[in-house]
Amino acid sequence: MDFRWVVNLMDSFRVKQVRIRHSVLMALFFLGAYSQVSAEVRFNVNALDLEDRENIDLERFSAAGFVLPGIYRMGVRINDRVLPEQEVLFFVPKESSKESVPCLTPKLVKQFEFKEEVNQKLVWSEGGQCLNLSELTWLEARGNLQKNTVQVSVPHIYQKYTVDNWDPPSSWDDGIGGIMLDYNLNGMYRRDLNSSSSTKSLSGNGVLGVNYDAWRFRAAWQASANESSYSGDIQRDSSFTRFYAYRPIPELGAKLTVGESSLGSMVFDSFNFTGASINSEDKMLPPNLRGYAPEIVGFAKTNAKVTVSEQGRVVYETTVPAGPFRIQELHSAISGALDVRIEEQDGSISEYQMNTANIPYLSRPGSVRYRLSIGQATEYVRENKGVTFAAGEYSWGVSNGLSLYGGAVVGDGYSSFALGLGRDLWSFGAVSFDTTHAIAKGVSQEDISGNSYKLSYSKRFDEYNSQVTFAGYRFSDKTFMNMNEYLNRLNEGDTRGNGKDMYRLMFNKTFDSGLSAYISFDRETYWDRETTNYYNLSVSDSFSIGNIKNASVNLSIYKNIRDNTENNGVYLSFSFPLGNGNSVDLNTNYANGSSTNTIGYYGRLDENSSYRVSAGNGENQTARGGAYYRHTGSIGDYSVNAGFQDSAYQSLGMSAQGGMTLTAEGGALHRLSTLGGARLLVDTGGVSNVPVLGNGKATFTNGLGNAVVSDVDSYSRSAVKVDLNKLPDNVEASGAVVQMTLTEGAIGYKKMDVIAGYKAMAVLKLDDGTSPPFGAQVMNKDKRQVAIVGEGGSVYLTGLNPGMQMMVNWGDSEQCIMIVPKDAEFGKGFNVNLNLECKMNNK
Repeated sequence: MDFRWVVNLMDSFRVKQVRIRHSVLMALFFLGAYSQVSAEVRFNVNALDLEDRENIDLERFSAAGFVLPGIYRMGVRINDRVLPEQEVLFFVPKESSKESVPCLTPKLVKQFEFKEEVNQKLVWSEGGQCLNLSELTWLEARGNLQKNTVQVSVPHIYQKYTVDNWDPPSSWDDGIGGIMLDYNLNGMYRRDLNSSSSTKSLSGNGVLGVNYDAWRFRAAWQASANESSYSGDIQRDSSFTRFYAYRPIPELGAKLTVGESSLGSMVFDSFNFTGASINSEDKMLPPNLRGYAPEIVGFAKTNAKVTVSEQGRVVYETTVPAGPFRIQELHSAISGALDVRIEEQDGSISEYQMNTANIPYLSRPGSVRYRLSIGQATEYVRENKGVTFAAGEYSWGVSNGLSLYGGAVVGDGYSSFALGLGRDLWSFGAVSFDTTHAIAKGVSQEDISGNSYKLSYSKRFDEYNSQVTFAGYRFSDKTFMNMNEYLNRLNEGDTRGNGKDMYRLMFNKTFDSGLSAYISFDRETYWDRETTNYYNLSVSDSFSIGNIKNASVNLSIYKNIRDNTENNGVYLSFSFPLGNGNSVDLNTNYANGSSTNTIGYYGRLDENSSYRVSAGNGENQTARGGAYYRHTGSIGDYSVNAGFQDSAYQSLGMSAQGGMTLTAEGGALHRLSTLGGARLLVDTGGVSNVPVLGNGKATFTNGLGNAVVSDVDSYSRSAVKVDLNKLPDNVEASGAVVQMTLTEGAIGYKKMDVIAGYKAMAVLKLDDGTSPPFGAQVMNKDKRQVAIVGEGGSVYLTGLNPGMQMMVNWGDSEQCIMIVPKDAEFGKGFNVNLNLECKMNNK
């Protein structure tokens, strides 16, 4: 008999059932649909075309969502919000002899985030251990074994929070304990054709971390090695730049940090210190109430290494291809002045400094945002003299749109006090103004005091598709010193470098025609040092020429001046798509009095691998060329590049970024999103090569059935799913999506219902030669329903492997155990006429 029509029909309904006649299958299908909305169903077995109408067990179909009493490990879904898997007891209430219900414990109900007046009206049963569902007509809870989920439906009016894609604190998961090692490596080799000398460099940074309960222990490291054939010297440097630990305090909406840290203030200039701090955490707020994360823009003449550091500590390092770049992956806690260093393939180096923006410091009406710190302020060099201090700052939402903020830093020899006002101007944006007074002792014969004034503005013009991300101005007296300037004078005796004026503007606009523009402007003047400037203008648009659609043009103009050294340039690029993700580009770059022209080809080998080759002329019309290849894999991101210019240089470069996470539940090598950041360990029960998706490209499970997905966000609901389009033929996933809300730095853990094995149409026989009753359930080792027995014991099974066992239930208990013989032979694809013995359970 040809069973293909049965398989196709079952696949269309996502039901792994049994080989039965068409009338029986359709009857069960409509019965299951009706039982979801009906309290009780009377099923007429005479309507079934069965030879043995006495051997039938359809009792569970008579009640909506009937689940055999017992304890199951299931996910809990509250409306559209998914809670972590947990043990759920199903029982039959005293008032009902046929309907089973899940036991919603006080601990579980707390995660529903009911309003306080609702909590006071809840009624409990079973000795106060289970919510009495019969008394709550507005709440519905039912189990679904096939989806392995308890579905709870609650009207939003009874809950505190109803923000999309954001979960309240009760749903946050601290994850499991584990160890992580995240790394970022960059290497470069350059040969000077004029002097025949060469240089080699290797640098890296990363984080070594340990998670225990809600605590995150971290050690940030950086290392470099440089070798020159001209001098023969090898310079090596390596250090742990920070040792610290932190944990969330959800009850306060705050984060506690101990160890080496930075002030990260919204009021005062940031500085390094060793001690402890507790601060309200913006990331714990709903997305629309969160703050600003810094970004870096710049331009690379060749394939180049870009290093971003804060007071000597590397916070970000990457390799970028030639052209303009924009780095938006910096942590939102980074603040203050950032040093940017661009090392080109031709050996040239450009450096400039960018100040991160502090958008107007506003708080919701009646709420208070705060930061409290205590410890010893230090420079990057730990051996230098420090200053014992205590600091605090706040922002209080006085009324709707008005915030009062300020703070103080009080230390041994240094103190500063600030007070400011923030105002939401509604359709005109948001603005804040504050003043800071500082007093420094012990660096001269008399106390030195001064003031600093700051004005900030931010506005999004929706009607014009434009946004002033930040606009700010700051003026400081000649005698004003921030903590870093005070420490520098205390340790080095340097009296130069105090800031005077600082201007900063970031603006972007998108025009109706599709043209977009981005402007970034930074200017800082000093009382006794040269002015620093940084300007960047980028304009891009798309157009069509004949049959060429969606071509694009990009114009970038940049200029930076630092220590009387000027770097400026103009970059013009045209890109023409060729289909399948491939394109040809034409580029002209004029920088510091010299120009280059190149033509390049960008191609994709597959969705994870891309490359670019280019050729053209450089300075003095000399030939030049380059190549860049990048691969995004399951265990990391890798790139290699090469370049040359006739009679000038030859170069090779590489970069690698990734991480390793190990826990008691398993571990894996993986790609990296944020050093030391949150990640989710996915367990597919030992099934390898399963593609799982987070916010980025698919990651495949290793030989142990583990994969770590790192592109998940802290305090935001993250969904990870199995990519069914890439699933191997012998693998099936019934629970294809898991959701989780992780706290910062957590290692989440989720087990997905994935099975690997053969598919077969089997016939079950009991010890006495009879068959299990029609409608009996087939359960796997995790007590999840995988099939329903049909007429004569026929059943459609997946994930079969020699030696495995499954339970068959009917009535109110486990009745027999089905064992697949160890010597069973399976063919490829779909197997038929497999006879399996089901031994009665005599317990």
